[in-house]
Amino acid sequence: MKILSIESSGQVASVAIAEDDKILGEYSINYKKTHSETLLPMVDEVVRMTETKLEEIDAIAISKGPGSFTGLRIGSATAKGLALALNKPIIPVPTVDGLAFQMWGNPGLICPIMDARRHQVYTGIYHFEGDDFVVDEAQNLCLIEDLVEHLNKLGKPVVFLGDASVLHREYIKAQSTIPVTFAPANMREQSAAAVALLGKQLFAQGVSESAAAHKPDYLRASQAERELGNKAKDFRI
Repeated sequence: MKILSIESSGQVASVAIAEDDKILGEYSINYKKTHSETLLPMVDEVVRMTETKLEEIDAIAISKGPGSFTGLRIGSATAKGLALALNKPIIPVPTVDGLAFQMWGNPGLICPIMDARRHQVYTGIYHFEGDDFVVDEAQNLCLIEDLVEHLNKLGKPVVFLGDASVLHREYIKAQSTIPVTFAPANMREQSAAAVALLGKQLFAQGVSESAAAHKPDYLRASQAERELGNKAKDFRI
């Protein structure tokens, strides 16, 4: 099975092609460019360098969210356009799951944290049982203080990754009563290769959708929607 995967939920833009259990190519960039500038050229380049014909693609895996509202919309639009043109299914991969999937072999709990502003993080709790990826607590939105308190109660060693693991590192170290470690830079950020491989597993479990049905999973309303809601409340009498 050949999968084209797209990851645009955060600062990193990443595209990969996987065939069965082999990553044929991955192109990632974490620099001062917008995803609208990078994603399609990256798709073109990884397809060209791997000598892949787009019609050979069996499915398109997309990091479905949560994450940056703009990044998710751009990634979703790119995946939907390709899926429509190629008449291929989309495999929606939870962003936080994709992050955690990179930590294969870690003996303890895996806790990705993505910055959601105002001391909030997108997170989840995972572990591996042999080669099996286990979702202990599905991706959600919570305060970093509440998360650390919860992990302390679980009483197990935890490895943190994601952009918020840098932002909240000192707080986590100071407040944790359990052993904590932090993933290095090469394993900390989102990866289209991880999205492709996890997407393959999800597809085998029957997870897929049409291009028309696909939409990002933001987990919460956008800032503009929240502000509009607050203004509406102010005018109630």
